[in-house]
Amino acid sequence: MIRHIVFLTAKKKANIDQIVEGLSVLTAIPHARRIEIARNCNTDQLGNDVDVVVYGEFDNETALAAYKAHELYQESIKRVRPLR
Repeated sequence: MIRHIVFLTAKKKANIDQIVEGLSVLTAIPHARRIEIARNCNTDQLGNDVDVVVYGEFDNETALAAYKAHELYQESIKRVRPLR
């Protein structure tokens, strides 16, 4: 199994909800065993520069590659990249 973890930082804190919304389309991609998108709760002193975390589990590298090639993944990038 492969775990794919992405940490995102918003340019503006006001955009965090938009980032989460833009990433939410990732949950519809069928190649992942599990996808979670969450805001950073900022409970630790370290890592407070991270605003959103994407956590994914994949059976193998082929599944991860298919996930990244999916049109919804590309759509998510278009929505989120300008906000981070």
